[in-house]
Amino acid sequence: MKLLISKIHYKKKLSIYERVIFYILKFINIFYVIAVRVRNKLYDNKIIRSYGSRAFVISIGNITTGGVGKTPFTVEVAKYFLSLNKRVGIISRGYGAKLSNKEPNLISDGSGALLKADLAGDEPVWISDNCRGAYVVTCRSRIKAEKFLMEKFHPDVIILDDAFQHRKIKRDLDIVLVDAKNKFGNANVLPAGPLREDLTSIKRADKIVVVNKSYDSEKALKFCDYLKNRYKKEIYLCKLVPDIVYNLISQYRLKEGSKIMAFSAIGQPTGFYEFLKQDYKLAAVLEFEDHHNYEKTDISKIIEFAQEENIEHIVTTEKDAVKILDIIKDVDMPVKFYALKLKALVDIREIIGV
Repeated sequence: MKLLISKIHYKKKLSIYERVIFYILKFINIFYVIAVRVRNKLYDNKIIRSYGSRAFVISIGNITTGGVGKTPFTVEVAKYFLSLNKRVGIISRGYGAKLSNKEPNLISDGSGALLKADLAGDEPVWISDNCRGAYVVTCRSRIKAEKFLMEKFHPDVIILDDAFQHRKIKRDLDIVLVDAKNKFGNANVLPAGPLREDLTSIKRADKIVVVNKSYDSEKALKFCDYLKNRYKKEIYLCKLVPDIVYNLISQYRLKEGSKIMAFSAIGQPTGFYEFLKQDYKLAAVLEFEDHHNYEKTDISKIIEFAQEENIEHIVTTEKDAVKILDIIKDVDMPVKFYALKLKALVDIREIIGV
């Protein structure tokens, strides 16, 4: 059902069955839209006040569900401040983690991930390993996480990962990311569409970053112009491009042109597959729900599927890779597992303005 709803959110022409589901969801979302609007009005009119931090706070979020590219962008922002010799703390909700997030969990003290992905969540672990020097904390309450960071590490900068809708903490800079291809889907609010709140909320953002996950920038640049004209905001383009495909055990690069299978548990995986098709023969795809925690049975299913298709090389995303590494590293596998490493091409200094 979750995959069906996701298709309805982004599909241009719906079947009769899909249209029926859409209108049912459209009725339900009336109550959700009212609740979100009332909540935002209370914050806008300062009836509910946000908590102020002594650190410089940056929120990096999006207005839609699904993968937009927040995680690699967050790492680039953190690395920028680290290069300025600033102490950086990153706060994440920790979706998909088995560990309770009622209280703050220290995922990294700057030395890399202290916990495994199944406990801490794939995104915080990936951030920790790819942004050494930054302190990473997960907690349901961003205020508790902020107090924990300030008391223990005294960061100069705190980055709130996926926090545009979380208004309990004041931010000095509010950045919203938008996917260049999927844009706003059918422009409906949840559950009828992918929007977490209606499009008028973009007015709260200080800056908008359009994330392009393809080699073609022409359409992305046109979308940037559209957003600039409509919302009168500063618009920037961030290109997410493939770096390498490497073996999870040996770290060796996969030879271009190889026949591969791909699997993932991320929101909006289309861009991931399109990147792979540029340099490899993508013969099969297997998808899991967003933030799925892999078990040994899942790995067995993936291997069995690959062998049925006579495929030796299996490629996944780095966020998925951190969740399967412990399962595959101590077992003699009949296939080889790889991860696609992406890099973000963006001028962080221009966006941050610091």
